[in-house]
Amino acid sequence: MTTKVQRQTLIARLVGDHEVSSQPELLELLASEGIEATQATVSRDLEDIGAVKVRVPGGNTLYAIPEFAPDRLAPVEHVRRVMGEWVADVAVSGNVVVLRTPPGCAHVVASALDRSRIEGLLGTVAGDDTLMCISAIADGTQLCNDLKDLAGLD
Repeated sequence: MTTKVQRQTLIARLVGDHEVSSQPELLELLASEGIEATQATVSRDLEDIGAVKVRVPGGNTLYAIPEFAPDRLAPVEHVRRVMGEWVADVAVSGNVVVLRTPPGCAHVVASALDRSRIEGLLGTVAGDDTLMCISAIADGTQLCNDLKDLAGLD
């Protein structure tokens, strides 16, 4: 039996040693090391260790851990990269800022935003291609403008 810390340490090593693009791939790598886990467990472990998805040359996305690649994944630069690649539109209504992404990408943007601790952002709610960001103040215009800037949108 392994502890949570041992499993997460192994996951960090596997993500660093292999090009892991999905949780099922990571589950296979863990199984090859004799560790059986569920996808829900691995999902939580990735969150706990701060793993993020990054786009690599060729267009694929891989898991990376900022702690081990701080030059590539500084929080603000990671958010700027994710937003620039995957956010197509940003609009505001009251204290809710809505971001549109390609199908299946909203959760990646939400994860990057939640980790970034952007001033005025209370939290996010992600769907498939739509992400709602909740502003700390009643008028979300400033948050909308900040997110547009991060996405490189006018």
